[in-house]
Amino acid sequence: MNTALRNPLVYLLFVLPALSLLIAFFLYPLLTAFNNSLTSWNGISRTMTYIGTDNYSRAFQDPLFWRSVRNNLWFVLFSCCVQVPAIIVLALLVAKVKRLKGLYKTAVFLPTMLSTAVVGIVWGFVYHPDLGLLNNLLGSFGIAPVYWLSDRNWAMLAVLITNAWQWAGFYVVMVLAAIVAIPKELDEAAAIDGANGIQRASKITIPLIAPVISVVIMLSIAGAMKAADIVLVMTKGGPAGATDVMATYMIRYAITSFKHGFGSSIAVLICCFTLIIIAVYQSLIAARLGRAEHE
Repeated sequence: MNTALRNPLVYLLFVLPALSLLIAFFLYPLLTAFNNSLTSWNGISRTMTYIGTDNYSRAFQDPLFWRSVRNNLWFVLFSCCVQVPAIIVLALLVAKVKRLKGLYKTAVFLPTMLSTAVVGIVWGFVYHPDLGLLNNLLGSFGIAPVYWLSDRNWAMLAVLITNAWQWAGFYVVMVLAAIVAIPKELDEAAAIDGANGIQRASKITIPLIAPVISVVIMLSIAGAMKAADIVLVMTKGGPAGATDVMATYMIRYAITSFKHGFGSSIAVLICCFTLIIIAVYQSLIAARLGRAEHE
């Protein structure tokens, strides 16, 4: 057994299945998209005309592209600054439940199991200007109806809330699993020393689950950068492009307008921007950890 483990081929055999999937479903499509981004191609014909980086230059000169980038950044900021804190609070509350904990876990995770089409339609009824639950609730306080999905001032916020509601349960389960793994003795000792619930959560629980929270943030960033389905179902990028993101911008050209080469360049840019944002986040975390070690 020890002799076999010293053979590099044994490790290669273990890594090969995962490596094959990575090549087949990530590296090859990425390289193909990059190659297509250098062409003028409608995605159907056999002829592909290479035009170099003209597609990228066209994207950078298009104000509609930069508007979609800005909307993606709104997704990222909302995910990191609103959704993640809400996930942590919700996970802490569920972790403290003594009875029917399984029911609460299921209720929290249920939206994640629904298809985006179902979520978009349900929330479309919630946001309905005349019959929607939200406007009826506001009307009871004498507030005029709000056209949530057709008003440029509210459409993006409505989509962001819906997207957060759909995926929060998935991240809550991750954070909850990390909380459950913390030894109960630490919390009990802090309680004996007189620490209240908020102090125990901020000083013990959250620092111990910081690695999981970091993973949740990176997954949230990646999800925010590729968000498309919820936008297409609820607003189709409207009103007047107010909710258009890079993925819907890409779909409009690659599929609807048969400009596959230009759409591929947007796909490559989405990947690059996502890697840049995650790299910046990781560098900030590394710098913070470095300062903590010096202190």
